[in-house]
Amino acid sequence: MIEIVDANLSSPEHADAIVYLLNDYASDPMGGGDGLSSFSQANLVPELRKRHWMRVLLAFVDGEPAGLAICIEGFSTFACKPLLNIHDLAVAGKFRGQGVAKQLLARIEAIARGMGCCKITLEVLEGNTIARSAYEACGYAAYQLDPEMGRAMFWQNILDAPA
Repeated sequence: MIEIVDANLSSPEHADAIVYLLNDYASDPMGGGDGLSSFSQANLVPELRKRHWMRVLLAFVDGEPAGLAICIEGFSTFACKPLLNIHDLAVAGKFRGQGVAKQLLARIEAIARGMGCCKITLEVLEGNTIARSAYEACGYAAYQLDPEMGRAMFWQNILDAPA
């Protein structure tokens, strides 16, 4: 049985699940393959606690941590409404293909609708065909304003080497 809960960032069980699942994701080739640094592992949950605009969902299968979603509330200036960005969505390897991601996405959509959001955004690697298929099955599509201008691209400017 899959259970989706709002993470309690003060709960040691939830804190451990967040670090475990995010480290598992970061260790996967789709998450960069390097795992989380010891600094990130030690400071992730305390830093999340400071940011009221962040929301963390955990998925448990028979009480075992199976997936997580870390979302950030944003704002669409064009729509003049809030939006929700899925910053991280991960399912532990042994639970993939069991519907965990789809249940997390459904819960995120319910939360976003409850917040009056105009949209949910996320980034996905082109080569992550499994995640792309799951997102497409849940109604997600590449972003573009005008087909002649092409799709939006996600860029970064790394300011500091990760600790």
